[in-house]
Amino acid sequence: MLEQTLLDIALDLSQSLPKKALYQRFMTAVNQVMPCDAVALLEYQGNELVPVAVDGLLPEVLGMGFVPDEHPRFQAIVASKRPIRFNADSELADPYDGFLVIDPKRVLDVHACIGCSLYIEDTLVGVLTLDALNVGAFDAIDDITIATLAALAAATIRNVNFLIQLERQHKLGDNDNTFKQKPLKKSDFIGETPCMLALKDDIRIVANSELCVLISGETGVGKELVARSLHTQSKRRTQALVQVNCAALPDTLAESELFGHVKGAFTGATKDRMGKFELAHQGTLFLDEVGELSLELQAKLLRVIQEGEIQRIGVDRNIHVDVRIIAATNRNLLQLVQQGRFREDLYHRLCVYPLHVPPLNQRQGDIPLLCGNILSNLKHKIGLSSAKSVRLSEAAMQVLLHYPWPGNVRELQHVLMRAGLKASAESKGITVIQPSHLRFATEQLPSQATNAQPLLDTIQSSTPTAGTPIAAPITVAISAPGKPGPSNDTRQLISAGRSFNDMVADFQRQIIRQSLDDNSQVWAKAARQLQLDRGNLHRQAKRLGLIS
Repeated sequence: MLEQTLLDIALDLSQSLPKKALYQRFMTAVNQVMPCDAVALLEYQGNELVPVAVDGLLPEVLGMGFVPDEHPRFQAIVASKRPIRFNADSELADPYDGFLVIDPKRVLDVHACIGCSLYIEDTLVGVLTLDALNVGAFDAIDDITIATLAALAAATIRNVNFLIQLERQHKLGDNDNTFKQKPLKKSDFIGETPCMLALKDDIRIVANSELCVLISGETGVGKELVARSLHTQSKRRTQALVQVNCAALPDTLAESELFGHVKGAFTGATKDRMGKFELAHQGTLFLDEVGELSLELQAKLLRVIQEGEIQRIGVDRNIHVDVRIIAATNRNLLQLVQQGRFREDLYHRLCVYPLHVPPLNQRQGDIPLLCGNILSNLKHKIGLSSAKSVRLSEAAMQVLLHYPWPGNVRELQHVLMRAGLKASAESKGITVIQPSHLRFATEQLPSQATNAQPLLDTIQSSTPTAGTPIAAPITVAISAPGKPGPSNDTRQLISAGRSFNDMVADFQRQIIRQSLDDNSQVWAKAARQLQLDRGNLHRQAKRLGLIS
């Protein structure tokens, strides 16, 4: 069994499988030979360990990043090239406390745990962790077997990165081997939904060019992150990325801010000063909220783009600048062009390669990953120990998944910061955010009122009832501003006094049953359809009482 499993992993490494397939097959193989309740494969990116594949842990873990120095167990693992077995009574806090699928309320204080640092040619590439609730689960597993799995884990990470690099070079048509793009840090730019994967592909395609890029999207979607990603994947990444908030430029100083001035050019100009264009020479200039520039400044910006030269205020001498321009806006520039408020020629100069960042309500599948990332960074901001876990209850996660998010990712950050602070004040152990801790900005904005608060009130007033019969399929919807609210059937179900958790569980049962029916009761096919690994689907079905 062991030899065949290791052979299967090795054979997988010789194939050009998709990234997710490689990771998933490795995790499945580990589960076949190791008596684990949780497995995690983490890649070392910058100074963080970033989970790239997990089994038995909540999905938001995939959005987290762990700095080894802040987590004693990870610190011990990366300091050794041999597998580390933590004693069942180890006082070192487990970084996965509160994130176990089987029992998220459990603190992993007494359990079996093994950690392996993953090295390739003396370079740390990641960590493999194995956890089991049975204290003696790993006693019969020798270090050679664990070290073999660790070596295959390191090779899996290397192969995935190699395939990603090949794909990038193919899409870019880049034959210049002197330039190697750095992979985008997962913890900086999160998104695995189709629309975000398409955006990441577009970023990879255009990043290495010199084309002007216009980034559009609503407020709070992360346009600045897209600009940073473009810069860090470009040939200019070793030079400056200079950001200008065009909406904050006062009319009297805007030209000086962009192009600079010489001493005595105007009252208060006591010395020569470089503008943003000169500061960005040989680098990238990011013009945020470019739609807010005055028509006069738009004309001067157009000239710089056309001629590659600027003039400081107070002197006629031209200064050559080599700058790649990235612009962003939350406004409809074509509409502004039609209204005569934005120059059409400048629009076409900026919009050589347009990128659109989708709003959060079009990528709900990314919310668990975003929550994991936000919560892992939240602890520093609210004064919690880095070893203390902060997580969302299932009910709170469901509220976040159904909220329309008019403020996008920025609003999600603020909601979680408020909720995390409240929850931490009420807890001495694992901090679990409940629906009662969630407060949305739209509650104070009557013009953008949503159905979030009525739903929260229902959740907070409901308590789970043992033996509640399974009901018909349930649809719970929080409507966006100006759109119809829940159906009458939904209101009747909610007013029936059933708890939110019971209704969500019923809906999950219906989804799993329907998927199994659609796939002739083949669990592997149903798991693929639901984008779950087979082991996780079995655990969910067992938790919901569908199988014994």
